[in-house]
Amino acid sequence: MADNGISSSNQINNSVLIQPTNLECKNLYDYLTTRPQNVLEKLYNRPTICLAVYRELPELARQYVIRILFVEQPVPQAVVASWGHQAFSKEHVYVSKVLSNLYVWQEASIPGGLQGWILSSTFKHNLKIALLGGGKPWSMSSALDPDNKARDVAFLDGYSAERWECVLHYMVGSQQQEGISADAVRILLHAGLMKRDESDGSPVITRQGFQFLLLDRQAQVWHFVLQYLDTVEQRGLDLAECLTFLFQLSFSTLGKDYSTEGMSPRLLIFLQHLREFGLVYQRKRKAGRFYPTRLALNITSSQSKGTQVLEEDVPKGYIVVETNYRVYAYTDSNLQVALLGLFTDLLYRFPNVVVGILTRDSIRQALRGGITAEQIIGYLTQHAHPQMLQSEVGSALPPTVIDQIKLWELERNRLVYSDGVLYSQFLSQADFNVLREYAQSSGYLIWSNKEKRTMVVNKSGHDDVKKFWKRYSKGN
Repeated sequence: MADNGISSSNQINNSVLIQPTNLECKNLYDYLTTRPQNVLEKLYNRPTICLAVYRELPELARQYVIRILFVEQPVPQAVVASWGHQAFSKEHVYVSKVLSNLYVWQEASIPGGLQGWILSSTFKHNLKIALLGGGKPWSMSSALDPDNKARDVAFLDGYSAERWECVLHYMVGSQQQEGISADAVRILLHAGLMKRDESDGSPVITRQGFQFLLLDRQAQVWHFVLQYLDTVEQRGLDLAECLTFLFQLSFSTLGKDYSTEGMSPRLLIFLQHLREFGLVYQRKRKAGRFYPTRLALNITSSQSKGTQVLEEDVPKGYIVVETNYRVYAYTDSNLQVALLGLFTDLLYRFPNVVVGILTRDSIRQALRGGITAEQIIGYLTQHAHPQMLQSEVGSALPPTVIDQIKLWELERNRLVYSDGVLYSQFLSQADFNVLREYAQSSGYLIWSNKEKRTMVVNKSGHDDVKKFWKRYSKGN
């Protein structure tokens, strides 16, 4: 018997298209739990970060922290559990795990053999400073003279929207993409939101990138900033310093100017990057002051209770889809038109309406780029015109259009590629039958041909099947 491994890059690429990974959007908790304990201890030396972490904890976890903040000895775990009703025991277990994963508290032994909880000394000390005052002044808290060219909230909103839409225009390949920085392009590629085209090397949007475009503005900014933070150490910047400044911005006041006096050179570089992304406005690099924009306010907040939502960030229905696959988009936004062009053949454009059509070729082109049928349907549904929502069929889109888009996707998914190992050249039919039965019973068999005495097992089961064959051969 001889065995030959079957594995090719084409098969791997095709399997990724069939079962692609989704965009992983992390909140502050998800991000911090990916950091090792020594990094978190370093971050917790900053009162601003401790306050931001405390604000984002579940409500029950905040209660636990504030109740033992001034307790200098471990509190029995049974006592902490008794602070809540037994009906909420699952919530207690969950928040205990959250606090442990973040190293906000840790287990400690109590005389008598009981186990207790005690807050991390670093977190406790710096959270007290954040809540009660004291410590070093913030890097941007220096006094400033009145600004002769002060900027109001309306200007800052327009500036931040313009800067952020530069990034989005670039992602969708719009003609209106001037002004994007090389740093922003590198982050898009690093995050997997765009990739280099195999033919000409130009950046093209990925499946995750299309999912990114469907997020609300605040979620987009937070995900983008997280991807940037992954690269700060490569840029020679300090992660703790950058995170501290970012959280200070999130606690700032919209429309108020802040001083750059006292900032380290590395922090000034970070400020310029935030300026490129639209999180802060600075008239000149050496102006000595800057204005945080709405994008930076409450950037980590998952509830966004205190943040006013921009009118343009609220999804508005502007798309009408007919049963003949015609698409009418009542918009004058170049970004929305470019998004629609990712999966639609655009026919006509007028001052306030764009006409396109969904075709097999346009959908297949989008599918080749990693966009799924569900994403296309979801986008059209999310932005459906109010009149479409009054449909009696129970769906904002015509059922025929939904079914056809899914069928066009199924055309590409008729084959499933798997890495495998080929077994052939068996000396007898009995040997082939024994090995095939073992592989099949173990769940390793992918394909077999009895007449040719040939079989393929998956790559993960190859070692196990090979060991079985050696044992069987020795026995005979």
